[in-house]
Amino acid sequence: QRQAELNVARKRYERSSSLAGRGATSQQEADDDFARQQSAIAAVSASKAQVAAADAAIVTARAQLAGAESALLGAQASIDRIQADISDSELKAVRDGRVQYRIAQPGEVIGAGGRVLNLVDLRDVYMTFFLPTLSAGRLALGTDVRIILDAAPEYVFPAKVSFVADVAQFTPKTVETATEREKLMFRVRAQIPQDLLDTYILRVKTGLPGVAYVLEDSQGEWPEHLAVRIP
Repeated sequence: QRQAELNVARKRYERSSSLAGRGATSQQEADDDFARQQSAIAAVSASKAQVAAADAAIVTARAQLAGAESALLGAQASIDRIQADISDSELKAVRDGRVQYRIAQPGEVIGAGGRVLNLVDLRDVYMTFFLPTLSAGRLALGTDVRIILDAAPEYVFPAKVSFVADVAQFTPKTVETATEREKLMFRVRAQIPQDLLDTYILRVKTGLPGVAYVLEDSQGEWPEHLAVRIP
């Protein structure tokens, strides 16, 4: 706009100056048009200064934006670091379990990897028992087992063989005769089904003694008194 006004003022001054030179108009009018031209020139210069100032303000604003973005990244990094510290400070068990006892007391300082709690994995409950050589040799993994606990003799819990030792646990001094070999005992583990443990998870206890019964004949049937009975 200021440049257009300058162009008009310049053309007007050129005409009035030419007319004044020929005496067709007064010198005063030519002087007034010259003043208007100078004023328009000043207005254009002022507008250019304003544009330069606006450009400088834009550059400054962009610099401030870059600084703010850097500060934001720094703040986010601090948040991530603090969150990582908080996460590292949380105690998380690798699996569900029951706290047996607390090793470290509140307020104690322990090193990295120090023990805090003693947990019992209630999803890995089994009974260990022993069978002689003849029975252990015929036993297959997955064989049905029935367990009766001394604390609850009215219930019969189902289980399956999950482990049979590859070496004897009780070895006589000599094993030269068949009679002596029959004394060898192999450790067997009967696993309780996880769905049953999940159902009675609050009543599961460890270390309870009992009796395990194995059905050696895969085609046989359990007697009535060993039919599954659970609470």
